[in-house]
Amino acid sequence: MTATLTAPRPSLVPPFRSSASPTALPNRLDSLTSLRFFAAFAVFAHHFSGHGKGTGYGTAPALFPYSMIGGHGVTFFFVLSGFLLTWVFKPQEHPLAFYWRRMARIWPASLVAAVLGVYAYYIAAHEHIDWPSLLASLFLVQTWFPGVTPTLPGNEVTWTLSVELLFYALFPLAARIAVRYRTRTLALATAAGLVGMWAVNWWAAANFSGPGEGWIMRNPLVYLPQFLLGMTVALAVRRGWRLPMRPIVPVLLLGVFVYGYYQGRASLPDAVVAQLDYTVRPVMALLSMLIIVAFVQREINGHRGVLNQPVLILLGAWSYGFYLLHHSVSRLATYAWGRAGDDNSVLFDLLGVGLVVTAMSWALFHYVEEPAAQWLNRKLPQRLRRRWNASPDVPPSVEVAGARVPSAR
Repeated sequence: MTATLTAPRPSLVPPFRSSASPTALPNRLDSLTSLRFFAAFAVFAHHFSGHGKGTGYGTAPALFPYSMIGGHGVTFFFVLSGFLLTWVFKPQEHPLAFYWRRMARIWPASLVAAVLGVYAYYIAAHEHIDWPSLLASLFLVQTWFPGVTPTLPGNEVTWTLSVELLFYALFPLAARIAVRYRTRTLALATAAGLVGMWAVNWWAAANFSGPGEGWIMRNPLVYLPQFLLGMTVALAVRRGWRLPMRPIVPVLLLGVFVYGYYQGRASLPDAVVAQLDYTVRPVMALLSMLIIVAFVQREINGHRGVLNQPVLILLGAWSYGFYLLHHSVSRLATYAWGRAGDDNSVLFDLLGVGLVVTAMSWALFHYVEEPAAQWLNRKLPQRLRRRWNASPDVPPSVEVAGARVPSAR
């Protein structure tokens, strides 16, 4: 390592001190934008393949059961949000300006996608609408309260935005606190939080069942350690910490973990399998962190690879829309044509539906997400804009898919 995890005491150094020259930190992190698409596609593959036993549009033996880990693509998003928001954190920015820009980016596209979601999950499915629960989902607070009907109301996938919303609410204060602590202290707090995720999962499984356990494990408070992990690593990298590791290493580790996780479930005792389930969220968070760090270090060192290709960067830019739309489209395809079956020919259906969702996500980005964010940001009150513009030390950013990507634009 070129530096330790320990930063000098905050009273002696600026929060973003780096052992390298300022020019060593890139204004763009294109590889992280591209990775966002792969995480969204993993969630899509999970929903498309289902949980087995006739669920989903169709189950391909070549992917199943490994595709089920794709649901934890949201873990990557949570860690990445903490990382990128901290990477571009401006201490002088007014918290209300931060909230304004966050909602300008995520809410308009979410509302438009909710129209398709309501049609897919309620109208086409002939389900009763519980209006308070649906309204909670439109305002992205559905996971904050128990007893919503159904357990994932509105556009089902937006439960993760409800988790993000709490993090956004806390971030201006949390970031101002975090930058004042040594990296070692933050790392210990993060480790304790991840252990707490495991403990809460175990406790919830032992004391609750069904909707109660599900609500606890979707509660935004449970996921705060994953955001903190992203924040801690962003500060560590900005302060000069480096991990000598090529991106292929954490990618292979992810593959080995997924293979071992599902192979182990078939042969290990029930008690051990339960512990695997309780630890999967913290483990996936750590693997996400390693992948993020590995690719960020490549960009800091000036290396460009396949994830820096324009096509993948565009797909990453559209990935927020892809995430919002994919489950609704897959559900409607199932209603229209029935389940495709449980053989590998389903892979062609998966790619076909994926292409349709990609085209729709392009339209959502270009005609809703991006213009709405630009229009709303122009409406940012002048008193808040002055404080935002008064902080030139960190480059501005382009907001993509519910997080932020530093940009030279």
